[in-house]
Amino acid sequence: MKIRRILATAVAAAVTTPVLLLSAAPAFADTKPSPASTQKPASDEEDEGPTLEELKAAVALAQKEYDEAVVAHDKAAKAFKAVDSADHRLQVAVADAKKAADAAAAAKTAADAELAKAEKALAELPVDATEEQKTAATAAVTAARKTADEATAAKTAADTEYTEADTARDEALIAAAQLEELTRKVKETAAEKLAEAKEELEFFEEIGEDCKEDNAVKVALSGPKSITVGTSAVFSLRVTNTTDRTLDAVEAYVGAAALATEEDEDGYFKQFITIEWTGAGNPHWTDTADSFDAVDVGELAKGATADMKLRLTLDSKTPVGPGATFAVGAYENDDETCGIGKTYANAHFDILAAKTDKPEPKPTPSETTATPTPAPTTGGNNTTQQGGSSNTPIRGTLAATGANDHLNQIGLAAGAAVALGAGAMFVVRRRKAGANV
Repeated sequence: MKIRRILATAVAAAVTTPVLLLSAAPAFADTKPSPASTQKPASDEEDEGPTLEELKAAVALAQKEYDEAVVAHDKAAKAFKAVDSADHRLQVAVADAKKAADAAAAAKTAADAELAKAEKALAELPVDATEEQKTAATAAVTAARKTADEATAAKTAADTEYTEADTARDEALIAAAQLEELTRKVKETAAEKLAEAKEELEFFEEIGEDCKEDNAVKVALSGPKSITVGTSAVFSLRVTNTTDRTLDAVEAYVGAAALATEEDEDGYFKQFITIEWTGAGNPHWTDTADSFDAVDVGELAKGATADMKLRLTLDSKTPVGPGATFAVGAYENDDETCGIGKTYANAHFDILAAKTDKPEPKPTPSETTATPTPAPTTGGNNTTQQGGSSNTPIRGTLAATGANDHLNQIGLAAGAAVALGAGAMFVVRRRKAGANV
């Protein structure tokens, strides 16, 4: 549904709102901020995000850079392959130099053998050898030594030429390999940038501006006031079509969490709580994580109401303290009209420690005087602790409310932001998982 996509646009406002509310919770009973339409962000914080044209331009630029990177990498890969081939001039030069070096080495070996033979003949001349024989043997040694010296010099030159050719070939191969590797990395980076740019554009186009915020789908929650760690509890979710037409596909996005208190410094959720749901057309308990927090109501006739059951399960690690479950409705019709609920529902409860067999120590009487808790005042948009719906738009606007144990800790309007923000975060998770939404 498009509704799952458009929910993600509210993440920033919805998720950051509770942080501000937590810091100002004690003042909620006496303070009613201006409506959202009159609250403007600081000039240095305004960020409307990229336009469709800018995203398309980014894709075009990323595509151009990727295409150029592909060409450069292909060219570099071909260059490396060419240098590494046997018919490349550097490879031919190395092969020729190797042959010359081998030939020079063989010539030197032969010359050294002739010199050794001549020297042996001279040394083995008989004592009665004539002067002519001695002269001839000495001349043979001199000639053989000259030939051997020339062969040694030739071999040295050939070895040097072979070394230089081999070095030039290796350096060319290394340079070509480095260029191929560099262009490959540039290509991979360009591919990642292109994929990101396309994803941003696709996400923007999917979200669009088609779905509106309205009160077509009204949700209400009710349930127990406390749940013990390690147990489950069932809440009731009622979804109502308030329009004068049938809504073709209705969903309710639900969530539940152990909430932070004033003493907690980080975040406003301590731990998410597992939710399962069941209702008409879905007789078995279904984990909302499998449907990414969407309770599938289906078609809902005009003025009709659908009742669902939500089962919250607290594992052994669930922290003791305040908790809440929340919901927001959404719909999409076959004619592509769609909407997100302006109002939300929540139900607060206490998370109690698991019972143990060990007797608890009796508290020591204290002489301090308890301060009476002020009676809660009623605001125009207040939502009861047991559940219900609020008329507060999910735009970060704070409803006027009285002080009670839960609302002083998290703020009533945090429920709206949490409801939408949690659903949106799961929608984003769904998209990243590659689901078809």
